[in-house]
Amino acid sequence: MSEDRPLVIVRDGALLDDVLRLAAAAACELDCVPDVTAASANWMRAPLVVLDEQALTSRELDRLPRRGGVLLVGSPQPESEAWQRAFTVGIERVVCLPAEESSLVASFADVAEGPGVGGGRVLGVIGGRGGAGASVFAASVAIEAARAGRAALLVDCDGIGGGIDLVLGAEHEAGLRWPDLTLNSGRVSMAALREALLGVHCGSGSLVVLSCGRCGAGPTPDGIAAVLDAGTRAGCTVVCDLPRDLNAAGWQVIDLADLVAVVVPAEVRASASAQRVVERLADRARELGVVVRGPAPDDLPADAVADAAGARVLTVMRAEPRLGKALDRGEFQPKPSGPLAAGAAEVLDALFAEQAKAVA
Repeated sequence: MSEDRPLVIVRDGALLDDVLRLAAAAACELDCVPDVTAASANWMRAPLVVLDEQALTSRELDRLPRRGGVLLVGSPQPESEAWQRAFTVGIERVVCLPAEESSLVASFADVAEGPGVGGGRVLGVIGGRGGAGASVFAASVAIEAARAGRAALLVDCDGIGGGIDLVLGAEHEAGLRWPDLTLNSGRVSMAALREALLGVHCGSGSLVVLSCGRCGAGPTPDGIAAVLDAGTRAGCTVVCDLPRDLNAAGWQVIDLADLVAVVVPAEVRASASAQRVVERLADRARELGVVVRGPAPDDLPADAVADAAGARVLTVMRAEPRLGKALDRGEFQPKPSGPLAAGAAEVLDALFAEQAKAVA
């Protein structure tokens, strides 16, 4: 037995299957023992103890010292005698399955991941007009974050966009996509996501990618909330590629994002379109800014684009040389000294400046 693993004393076979399934969802390894006597050696050292009503009735339990972090799991609600017994032996919490599955997953995730690192940030990226290049810019920001040594997570939120793995040239790489995942409300482990999802090497760093598929379901609001929570708890820079026509999942990102970047080509019509986008987002986004993408056909200045859109300038970028050909060949890796990388770095600076401002 390991003192780093939760101790599980569940004799009901169906209930034990549920506990094992929920622990797996949190990437948490367990020590399962047949009875309270077998648990005594590790009783005080285990970070968490989970038992069922059969274990609760054991008189061996009275001989063990009282401790915190002992959970009683049951389905359905325990009888009144079990509640009294739970109080007597010092059960900290009763978890009724399946109604409180998310609570048990969260307890297992706390053990598997330890205290949250914190410091993670969420950036939403959305086009000011169709074809603005938001997906390419979102991928560039995530790549730049990984190159800078940050833990980075790129989340594709456009269920009909064809998959952001295509932008990265990684559509044939192994890893689960949104249609392969079932994420309900509650906690998911970032360690489990790293293991399951597509990983992309970026210089000396690496990037975890959750892409939509060419078919199948896209993200749900609960799934988005779980993934963003996992990323920020683990200290990741989470970059979300958003569709212009926001659905419930997209609005979930807007509500949770620390900064939303609206990508706008330096054109009059694009500026007018971006104004509509900014107006829609303004009441729900915490912070908004525009990424002005050149070249400007009529030398339209970035400040004029920002004024028309109604948001501050986060960065101004010139065109990335040979970008179209690189994307068609599946060879997208922005040059570290190129316009996309420089623009992405400026947006990352703005994202973390907001964090510093909030702390101050």
